[in-house]
Amino acid sequence: MGMSKTFRPWDIEQQWLLPPSVHELVPAGHVAHFVRDTVREELDLGAILSVYSEERGYPPYHPTMMVALLLYAYSRGVYSSRRIAQACEERVDFMAVTAMNQPDFRTIAKFRQRHLKALSALFVQVLRLCRAAGLVKLGHVALDGTKVQANASVHKAMSYGRMLETEKRLTAEVSAWFARAEATDAEEDRTHASDRRGDEMPDWVANKAARLERIRAAKATLEAEAKKPPPQDDDGPGPSSGMMKSGKPNRGSGGAPPDRAQRNFTDPDSRIQPTRSGAVIAGYNAQVAVDGAHQIIVAQRLQTSPTDARALAPLLTDIRAVLRTNPKEVSADAGYCNEKNLAHLARRRIAAYLAPGRARHSQTHAAGPRRWPKASRKAVMARKLKLAGRRSRYRLRKQIVEPVFGHIKHARGFRQFLLRGLDKVRAEWAMICTVHNLLKLAKVTA
Repeated sequence: MGMSKTFRPWDIEQQWLLPPSVHELVPAGHVAHFVRDTVREELDLGAILSVYSEERGYPPYHPTMMVALLLYAYSRGVYSSRRIAQACEERVDFMAVTAMNQPDFRTIAKFRQRHLKALSALFVQVLRLCRAAGLVKLGHVALDGTKVQANASVHKAMSYGRMLETEKRLTAEVSAWFARAEATDAEEDRTHASDRRGDEMPDWVANKAARLERIRAAKATLEAEAKKPPPQDDDGPGPSSGMMKSGKPNRGSGGAPPDRAQRNFTDPDSRIQPTRSGAVIAGYNAQVAVDGAHQIIVAQRLQTSPTDARALAPLLTDIRAVLRTNPKEVSADAGYCNEKNLAHLARRRIAAYLAPGRARHSQTHAAGPRRWPKASRKAVMARKLKLAGRRSRYRLRKQIVEPVFGHIKHARGFRQFLLRGLDKVRAEWAMICTVHNLLKLAKVTA
């Protein structure tokens, strides 16, 4: 035999002492320390802490620790309460945040649910920290939206047309069973004494009856919606999928919902969203305004409507409300460019770079240039972008905003909401954006 190689000892029976403090579980510059200390020292958690006044009962986990744990987990792309609980038991970086506490998944899920509103309000606090650190310049801000899958499958939706058919079929099947059961009962009453108990409704009938209930409820909701004018409130879930066509109410015969109108049974607030790949998902339209200097998200919102244009004014209003000033320049793609939005930007004296998109060609010159009314703001915008050519400020948009969605969806793996219902999903999106900014802040202070 040749020379024997010496290896490092690997003695699994050896007793050892843990590091004397959580600060030594991970290296000094680790983001776990940053998130934990920022939450402890910089954030005002009064809205969460004030809920805990009772002295009775078993002491809960420290709310500040729970907030730090949630934000840190999100920053590592760990979103489900079960996986967060598992990480608390297995990962030293999580232990550095929790100081070895191990909340179980129910505790984590309950905490997140209970404090959703306060957790989503941390977005503003973290944004202000970013500004204080000099990361927000409001020189050039780019807007964009991305469609995010709801916690619901597109196959769990049903169109009004199919509701009508299925309701008929299920009603017939359920009543046929009742008729058969009644006949059998009468038959058995004749052959046995009449005090004998008839058999209970079998599972398959119970399931069909329950399904029928759900379909009738969804159908009634669509029918009630068809009777009213479309809701004007941009903050609610808005019209159901298929209830509008080219911005106008769409109705079937006799003012009923059109056959294609639909509702999702799992998350009724979600809407059909077309994605870039040409597919459709049941989901939400998640919007951000990103500051060009360091890709900080300076405003975020979440809407059910797939049309991006509606988000422009609210996003700019939020920037103004939190940072007390308007950006100098705003860029956004064709989805945001309409006369109303261009007028809004002009009123606020913000230099706009919005792609005017494709104008409908006039019938006679099918291959001719794009045409908008000469004096329209779109026509002026088209000329402005064309004259600037390759040097146009519009070109900044892609490089400012696309990497942000790349980080969120690919690097941190956030591709689907966990919660259901518009308010909860809004809070979830706010937390995702908060963590994005927190990680940018960590880079600067590292």
